[in-house]
Amino acid sequence: MEKIIEATISIFSISAIRYFIIAGIPFALFYLLMADKVAKFKIQQKLATKKDFVREVWHSMQSTLVFSIIAVVLFFTPLQQYTLIYTHINDFPIWYVGVMLLLSLIIHDTYFYWMHRLLHHKKLFKLAHLVHHKSTNPSPWTSYSFHILEAITEGFVLVPVVMLLPMHPLTILLFTVTGFIINVYGHLGYEIMPKGFRSTWAFEILNSSVHHNLHHSKFKGNYGLYFRIWDRVMGTEHPDYVKEYDRLQAQRFNQVPQEGIIRS
Repeated sequence: MEKIIEATISIFSISAIRYFIIAGIPFALFYLLMADKVAKFKIQQKLATKKDFVREVWHSMQSTLVFSIIAVVLFFTPLQQYTLIYTHINDFPIWYVGVMLLLSLIIHDTYFYWMHRLLHHKKLFKLAHLVHHKSTNPSPWTSYSFHILEAITEGFVLVPVVMLLPMHPLTILLFTVTGFIINVYGHLGYEIMPKGFRSTWAFEILNSSVHHNLHHSKFKGNYGLYFRIWDRVMGTEHPDYVKEYDRLQAQRFNQVPQEGIIRS
């Protein structure tokens, strides 16, 4: 038990530091140091308050504790024998790290889409998901701002990931860090995608900050985490997404939106 407590404290401490670094740096840049220079990048013109930020950090720390406990259970209890976690990097070809990382993100996106839609059921929304949606104008601090019940549901994705895929601890670390960075970008409140992104194949597949910001402001649609695929297949992508993305990018680059290039 002492070992489990020590592991929980250690993982929580590292995860909390990671949260404040990965969410804190873009917050400092976009909301404090460069706010005037990146005003055209702002998706919603209204501003969140310090009270909002404090609430988000508080709930994020609770979520971080939940995620840490889930990790400890998978790594330091008898449940580990039912996972495919391997500790020697040479047990599998080194390219497994990259391939398993990609597959884990795909699994996570699928899990998140359906879990997210379920949380928008009227009863479940009020019980758990409303905490996250109090941030109608999200910031980087919103990324882990969940009710404890939602945090358990969010963190549970690690269970099928490590039970379905051979995962080295390095891959798990990359999975959690990559996912969090993308999550921070989705809640950034500013669109930073380059001008040329709109005309690439990646635009048709990947989410943007505008994509998830619409979910927070409209409360429905755009349920995906990393990709647009499930939203497009299931018809849940917000109908104004592409138009809103083009409007924001035109604002950033001082252009008139070109109706002819808008894709559905």
